[in-house]
Amino acid sequence: MEYKYIIYEAKDHIATITLNKPEKLNAFQWLGRGEDAAEVWSAFQRAADDDDVKVIIVKGSGRAFTVGHDLTKVGFLYGMGTGKPGERRPSQRIRLKYDKMGMDDNMMNVFLNPKITISQLHGWCIGGGVYFPLLTDLAVAAEDAQLGLTEQRLGFSGSGVLGITHLIYHVGMKRALELLLTGKIITGKEAAEIGLVNKAVPADKLDEETMKLAKAMTLLPRDGIAIGKATRHLIYDRIGLISDFIPAYISHTLFTNLRWEDDEYNFFKERRDRQSAKEAFKERDKRYEGLI
Repeated sequence: MEYKYIIYEAKDHIATITLNKPEKLNAFQWLGRGEDAAEVWSAFQRAADDDDVKVIIVKGSGRAFTVGHDLTKVGFLYGMGTGKPGERRPSQRIRLKYDKMGMDDNMMNVFLNPKITISQLHGWCIGGGVYFPLLTDLAVAAEDAQLGLTEQRLGFSGSGVLGITHLIYHVGMKRALELLLTGKIITGKEAAEIGLVNKAVPADKLDEETMKLAKAMTLLPRDGIAIGKATRHLIYDRIGLISDFIPAYISHTLFTNLRWEDDEYNFFKERRDRQSAKEAFKERDKRYEGLI
């Protein structure tokens, strides 16, 4: 199978999925039917269907794991944000459709993948990038990796994100709320200290340490891995981690209906007026200087 936006390799019972849009810091259209993200979901399914694969590693090329959603595309998926006179507001059914497709369908399939999954994090790991250590079984980060739910500064305010329950289980309620409400950036070392990832290692050792962990997992029998994953799915269902995908997509759709008052920062308006998503999110984060 040919891929345009990822690199897929399978060897010695380990499948490696490399996000490969380095010129965009691996920003993907994670919601809906973005053709770049579709390749990622397809690769996870390909590895799930390959009986020789026991472990899946997801990593990024270039300077980042992923900076999350492509902010040049966010909102346009629903038909919003162009600023054209007489533009019709996107329907609720379209918003719900795409949000469910991205969070409930695609990301839940990663969480429920029958193979052992590992996130390998380096550089920027922002917004949707933080979803992966929440979705995968294990996660290894470079000590100097930069992790943060900065998309919360668009106005989510602790909503509209995959896995709030997952995040609370990983790091505790107070730390989860701090990450959500501030959109602050933490290092890979700090992420390990609070339990967001399993461990942090020097950047030049990241490939080696992740591969060592993956090889250790391949020593487990295929049936053992499958039974172990299925058993944990039952447990995850009982403690609410699977049902967490439902409020995630509904909450995200509610956010797309947000009304900003005149004295509040509206990224979508700024992006439209500035003609630059990059400048708009720089202005978004500039407001937090000296506060967070």
